[in-house]
Amino acid sequence: MSSKNLAAQLEQMRPWILTARPKTLVASFVPMFVGTSLAVGVTKSFDGWIAFFALLSAIFIQTGTNLVNDALDFQKGADNETRLGPVRVTQLGLLTSQQILWAGLLSFFLALLVGIPLVLKGGSILLLTLMVSAICGYLYTGGPFPLAYTGLGDLFVVIFFGWVGTCAAFYLQTGYLSVLALLAGTQVGFHSTVMIAINNLRDVVGDAKVNKRTLAVRFGKAFVRKEIIFLVFCPFILNLGWVIAGFYVAAILPLILLPLAARLIQDIWKTEPSSVYNGFLARGALLHLLFGTLQGIGLLLS
Repeated sequence: MSSKNLAAQLEQMRPWILTARPKTLVASFVPMFVGTSLAVGVTKSFDGWIAFFALLSAIFIQTGTNLVNDALDFQKGADNETRLGPVRVTQLGLLTSQQILWAGLLSFFLALLVGIPLVLKGGSILLLTLMVSAICGYLYTGGPFPLAYTGLGDLFVVIFFGWVGTCAAFYLQTGYLSVLALLAGTQVGFHSTVMIAINNLRDVVGDAKVNKRTLAVRFGKAFVRKEIIFLVFCPFILNLGWVIAGFYVAAILPLILLPLAARLIQDIWKTEPSSVYNGFLARGALLHLLFGTLQGIGLLLS
């Protein structure tokens, strides 16, 4: 294959890559890494293939959620020319909303397909987890009562990108659940929700116009700023739980990120919603990734 043909194929794939939002996939990696690291720290054993398929399935579920979200937001008028966030490919006419919607459904199917080894390892509870995760991924923006349009999007992220992801990763390695996995999942879920809260604060005016009743639309900007403060700093406070459990390295390592967290909060508090929030969103994702990575390393070393 010539370099020219390769470049042309890559250019054709570019709209699909953009609409899958690869930068947001830290929300899939972190719960898998933290949950698996906790399991290894506790049991001193590791099933690499199960960890691989768990991560792949999580990525497909999140990608499917992103694709369906983009398609249906465009159909409902939430993504238009006044959008402050990154431009969507549907706005540019590069892909149709129907193409993206079908791609999202295919991604959910692939999540179930690569999840077969997880079901064989974890049993019916893993099958139920995968199916519910995929269905709720669609219902985030689809169905008669879309979660993102009724103010439940934040709770959805805490549950599925925090508790479910982290606990599932732990369960697949150990065969049981633990309150420590729930603690880790809470920390992961809160930091993951920082991203959606920043996103909703940025889009509060546009969302209100299309009746997308996010928490920012329902309760106002001041409420969501306080929500973000809680979501950012609560995981640091919850590190006390790791001290009690004897995982001292996991409790201490993430604390080096406190200045990064404080600067993010300071900037959000003094800046009115605008396209500048795209940078805040990236910093929130970075905080999520770094906190989870340091915590996971700490759990392995404790």
